[in-house]
Amino acid sequence: MEKTGKIVSIFLWVIVGITAVLAVSLGANISGNEQDPAMLSWINTNMVWTYILFILSIILLLGFGIVQLVTNFKESKKALLSVGAIGVIVLIAYLFSSDSIPTFLGSAKFVEDGILTPKVSKWVDTGLYTTYIFFGISIIAILYSSISRVFK
Repeated sequence: MEKTGKIVSIFLWVIVGITAVLAVSLGANISGNEQDPAMLSWINTNMVWTYILFILSIILLLGFGIVQLVTNFKESKKALLSVGAIGVIVLIAYLFSSDSIPTFLGSAKFVEDGILTPKVSKWVDTGLYTTYIFFGISIIAILYSSISRVFK
């Protein structure tokens, strides 16, 4: 286990070093000219590095999550049930949502530009219903907690 810790530590220091070099290089090449090719090149390089770090973090997050799930399955049951419950709530909200495009001041421009489509409207409606359901669940949990303390 100690060898793994050293490898992870070296890996993290390499990432920090690369990030520091890129950040300093970007800062040194900032100029007032928005079309400066050197500055644009460093901005693009930093953006690519950001994407690489983001994808790497997602891969590591999922990988370690799966390892933790497999090694401690009994302790992971509650987390899996919670994720499943959230999924069921989102599914219920999706089934109740409508794909009709609402009419409001300025909505015609969004429809013309292709920003507001029936699919987008359905997912916005799903998000709203999900929020309402979670809000209702939290109110019920607060009331239950208060009332159950009175009878104890």
